[in-house]
Amino acid sequence: MNDSLVLSLLVLLLALSCAALAVGLVALRRTTAGARRSSRRDPATVPADLAGLRAEVQALRGEVSGALRHLAVVRYDAFGDMGGRLSWSLALLDDAGDGVVLTSIHGRSEARTYAKGVSSWACEQATSPEEDEAIGTARAGAA
Repeated sequence: MNDSLVLSLLVLLLALSCAALAVGLVALRRTTAGARRSSRRDPATVPADLAGLRAEVQALRGEVSGALRHLAVVRYDAFGDMGGRLSWSLALLDDAGDGVVLTSIHGRSEARTYAKGVSSWACEQATSPEEDEAIGTARAGAA
């Protein structure tokens, strides 16, 4: 093939590519403008599948409200002669403040673990300041 013929074909292909790009940009602008207009439509005309998704989201919110989502850990030294903050209190509560607070107290030769039920952000049994702090921190995360 002759060099001038190849050059002519390349110029023609370049011109066609530019024209296709321009047509694509115009089509894209019209599509996005149409999408913006349709998003401002009346909410009563929402497609049925979107209404179904909203119902599923509401159902999931109801299910997750009973999950232990509010957690807090307080580490401390239970005894003055021990360091390292090896003792801890852990609050595990749901949205209503129901759950449990676990406490593990580490001494030199033993460790003791306690579990106390929590209902509506309060415990029927006497709680330590660290347990109160764990429940309070978990509640603050719920707000």
